[in-house]
Amino acid sequence: MQAVLDSFLAGFPILLLHSSVTLVILVVGVFIYIWMTPWDELTLIRSGNTAAAVSLGGAILGLAVPLAFAMAASVSVYEILIWGPVTLVLQIIAYRIADIVMQGLPARIEAGEMGAAILLISIKLAAAAINAAAVSG
Repeated sequence: MQAVLDSFLAGFPILLLHSSVTLVILVVGVFIYIWMTPWDELTLIRSGNTAAAVSLGGAILGLAVPLAFAMAASVSVYEILIWGPVTLVLQIIAYRIADIVMQGLPARIEAGEMGAAILLISIKLAAAAINAAAVSG
């Protein structure tokens, strides 16, 4: 029992550090994403636009998944600080490509079009899965 307690006491501060650093990177990534989009998600969500909420929710998940895998594959906080931002950049590039391919996307999200939002989050989550696999390999 003592070995389990010692292991917990040794590992818990590392868990808190790695989780905290990863969460900070996620928050920064979400703010960058919100800043980069041509529509104001938060205003749209506050006004009841479900498509904007779905799109932003997908973006948050899409940013979090590769970050989680980067954290899981890292042995130090320095690796998280290196690979975490890399995953964010790759995700944001994928989002911008989706915006370009899906012409008129901002207007469709602002209009509350769920079809556009569902397709957009599918692209975001697909890119997240691929980035997560790449960073953990």
